Amino acid sequence: MESSSSPKVEPDADDDVSEEVFEHFDDFTIASSWERFISKIEAICRLWMADGPNNLLEKGAIPLENSKNSYKIKSELQYDVKSYCMEYYFETKTGKSFDWNSTFHDLQLCFGVKEFLLIAPQSASGVVLDAPEASKLLSAVAIALSNSSSLWPAFVPVHDPSRKAYIGIQNTGTAFTRRFEADRIGSQVPLSLMHLEGLYQLFVSKFAYCTDDLDKHLIKVEFAMKLTYRTLPYDDDNIKDIDVQNTKSGKNLTGESSNERLWDDDCSWSEWYSSEDPVKGFELIAIWSEKTVESSMKMEEVENASPHEAEKWFISPSFAPYLLEYSHGNQFGFASALHLLVDAFEMSFEAQFLEDFVSAAESPGPDNLKSSMVIPPPTVRDRVLKELFDEGVQLIDSAYDEHKTPQAIKGAPLETLFAQFCLHSLWVGNCHIRAIAALWIEFVQEVRWCWEESQLLPRMPVNGSIDLSTCLINQKLHMNIAFCFLQLAVCIKKKREWNEDHRECMGSEDQIDDMTEEESAVGDDTSSMQTQNEDFSGKFTGEPRSFPTSRDLHYSDTASTVGQYPVKDNLLNGEKSSDQTRRGSAGVIDSMMLLKSYQRMHAPYTQEAPLMTEDMYEERLQALEASNGSFNYFAQLERVILTSDMAAFKAANPDAIFEDFIRWHSPADWLEDPMFEKSKDNWPPRGHLSKRMSESDNLWRELWDRAHALAASEKKPLFDPNREGEKVIHYLETLRPHQLLAQMVCTAFLAAADTLNKTSYGELKQMETKMQQLYLTMAPALKPLEANRLSADSETIEDLKRLCVVFGHVENLLSVATSLHRKLVQAPRLAVEIFRDFYSFYIPRMGTGLEEDYSNKKEFDKKQIVWNNEREVVSSMFVPPTANQSWRKVFSMGNLLNGHEPMVREIIFSLHDGVSNNHYAAPNASVSEQEIDTYRMYICGTSNDLRVSLSVVSCD
Repeated sequence: MESSSSPKVEPDADDDVSEEVFEHFDDFTIASSWERFISKIEAICRLWMADGPNNLLEKGAIPLENSKNSYKIKSELQYDVKSYCMEYYFETKTGKSFDWNSTFHDLQLCFGVKEFLLIAPQSASGVVLDAPEASKLLSAVAIALSNSSSLWPAFVPVHDPSRKAYIGIQNTGTAFTRRFEADRIGSQVPLSLMHLEGLYQLFVSKFAYCTDDLDKHLIKVEFAMKLTYRTLPYDDDNIKDIDVQNTKSGKNLTGESSNERLWDDDCSWSEWYSSEDPVKGFELIAIWSEKTVESSMKMEEVENASPHEAEKWFISPSFAPYLLEYSHGNQFGFASALHLLVDAFEMSFEAQFLEDFVSAAESPGPDNLKSSMVIPPPTVRDRVLKELFDEGVQLIDSAYDEHKTPQAIKGAPLETLFAQFCLHSLWVGNCHIRAIAALWIEFVQEVRWCWEESQLLPRMPVNGSIDLSTCLINQKLHMNIAFCFLQLAVCIKKKREWNEDHRECMGSEDQIDDMTEEESAVGDDTSSMQTQNEDFSGKFTGEPRSFPTSRDLHYSDTASTVGQYPVKDNLLNGEKSSDQTRRGSAGVIDSMMLLKSYQRMHAPYTQEAPLMTEDMYEERLQALEASNGSFNYFAQLERVILTSDMAAFKAANPDAIFEDFIRWHSPADWLEDPMFEKSKDNWPPRGHLSKRMSESDNLWRELWDRAHALAASEKKPLFDPNREGEKVIHYLETLRPHQLLAQMVCTAFLAAADTLNKTSYGELKQMETKMQQLYLTMAPALKPLEANRLSADSETIEDLKRLCVVFGHVENLLSVATSLHRKLVQAPRLAVEIFRDFYSFYIPRMGTGLEEDYSNKKEFDKKQIVWNNEREVVSSMFVPPTANQSWRKVFSMGNLLNGHEPMVREIIFSLHDGVSNNHYAAPNASVSEQEIDTYRMYICGTSNDLRVSLSVVSCD
């Protein structure tokens, strides 16, 4: 059937035409590449506007240098065959639209904008050289911003990059458009534009109807100015000029004084090296806030005004490059020398004896010992040894106590002989192992000569106690001088006996003792040993007491003091002993008499206790452990000393009883009756022994009963000073290289830190804290060096090298603190504030490893406001240029400060106008409710350089 079959429908001719037309349809709104380029810009701008600053930070916005709240985000675009980069600059915190001290980009200051777009081709220079291309590119951005209802200004760089030229445009949301233009003159600035009057006329000419005679028309213009002055660099010549000017003026407000001296001549480190001044100068910024100017005559008055009339002053230091360029700091300081010493310590494991390093050039050995490690000539070594063994330098006990080492660092006090040897070694022969070995061998030879000739070692304390908290070499040298002191005392005694015999033979009472001055000085120095009242368990039972020793017996014939009681000579006291066998008396003790015989108590000379160093104690302890406690050396030694003291007391007091000895030797064990009144008529005193001394089996009483009356000079010494002294010399001569270098590293670090710590830097609390932290950092790093189980591949070497880096940073901070304190000694608040800023800037850059932290590359740009009472001090740093600096003087811009013209002058002219109630204004635009800068000109430059940026609001 016809109805059951569908007829085949033929295509209509009209449909073919319509389909053909549809396939060949062109949308001319995005057809051209230029329009597609605009569309891409618009899409990117809409995306950035929708995200807002907070979301842009999450999407990879890059923080800008020298600003905490400024960022930029960029996107790449393609137009034909060229690639462009569009950047959006913005801030996360809103504030004033313009601030002299808070600009994050050059264009913000030039045109007074806050956020903006910058589009430039991706080329080597990033500058559009073709003017038509620049205009077309800027038009594309303007259309895209208009389509997206954005009020961001947009800029395009033009011309040569050195001109810093830009053109720009901004939609204000009204019928007005703001246009921008900036350019620069790099040389041959017109004379009229060197002065404020000419610059004012340049600005007015942009909007005045007639420029023939501007002086007759009063045109109110807003004016602001910033002048930047820079002190002369603190080099040698300029420091001399500063000193001359201070001398002429009679005042020295800056604290600088040279007289052809370096800036750090009187610093604690100047004995060892001279540091580059880290503060190269200062920049002073004087700011005049906005004021209204009506004529060019007013501008002339401003140009002749003194910078002291400025409303605000800011100061900023200029630091040496080594502080800002991530170098290892001052290459002539302690840190670099300590690093060389650590290298020498690492190499010290390559030989068994120090002589092997000295003879490395003549014998087979490592090549690295022959190439660059040259032993210093004998003249250099002789000069160092002469300084070390200067006989006129003696260390008094108070100076030794002042520089005692911290308990956690086992070194030698700063002024001692070994510490000075370590410091000298840092600067001899680049501090390599061969130079140290040669110097140490001759050093030990000099020590042996002093020992054999009974000459006291210089730079060592003469007291009898050895400080076990110091390094072992210092203990040995201290022990050596104690033995030498005893030897010298014996020699003096023998010489006196010879002189007495000689006088008796001559029968002359006028014969005088021809003892040398040096011997007399030693003989007059009565030194006594400090002991503690102890029982044999090692517990302290009384207060420290001081007894005359056998050393005093050799050379002391004068009155002395024992403990808290004055001692007088028998002849001076006029007392004759009832017992002619009294021996070894140092003199009577006032206010103390014997209980039974009613005679004055005499203080005896006692024997010297054996002197022991740390290694000697360790040997005794090892022997005690080996014997399983069957023999206690220390208890036996205490028993021998106590017995010797009892025998000496009996010899000096033949009628004494046990209670008398306790009253003298251990007063805490004699308990007096509180109701008893002491007097000559009321005798004997009422009292009794303590509980432990009253026991029947008390060891002290047993020793007293067995002790025989023998003076100290009649008994065998408790130790042989000759034998022990030779042991000390043998230890120094056979010391292994790595053992010597380990003690040198500890002592050198400690001595260097102590030297730096003597520097005066005012009330800079951060520096004081950092120095304390340095000691705390050194202690764990140097602790492994106390053990003798180190090896060349130990991790300790790397820890020491990291410690050198930390030490260098602290050294840099200290030099900055010292320099600021000296230059601003009359303005301490400024020194404190500037150092606080630098400290916060520098600490993140320090890092903790061998390499510095390169992630933070910001430049120091902090400025501190100068108070009115500090302006005179700051002004005094700008000394008038002298004749040899005349080439620096170009007096052409006015506003001179002590003869110095501004290095940079920045001016902002602006003309305000209102657009409120304008029918073209957008209803939601905030700009329609306030005044805007219809004309704004930013001018920056000097007499040889001028940059002008102009923004104009116009109706298109």
